[in-house]
Amino acid sequence: MKIVVTDYEGAEHELEAVEGWSVMQIIREYGLPIKAECGGACACATCHVYVDPEWFARLPEKRQGEEEKLDEAFALQKTSRLSCQIILDESMDGLRVRLAPNPD
Repeated sequence: MKIVVTDYEGAEHELEAVEGWSVMQIIREYGLPIKAECGGACACATCHVYVDPEWFARLPEKRQGEEEKLDEAFALQKTSRLSCQIILDESMDGLRVRLAPNPD
């Protein structure tokens, strides 16, 4: 199973993914520059990603906590999600996301 992550410079990274892990965990495991300050507790919005439009509708609905934290995200878009809240399963093989900018 793989996911494709586009970094801040526009480079694509094809990453081996593990079912049951969050997208954020995979991104961090590979050392890509995602802040993810709360470590996946849905207590911040620093793991914000843009989901490829073809994938966005295929993901599970956002839970209330995710919606609230996304309201605090920088540069919000229609396909914004918190990567800590996207738990991978086999149906997400090939998922494509792009790292969203975070203010310093």
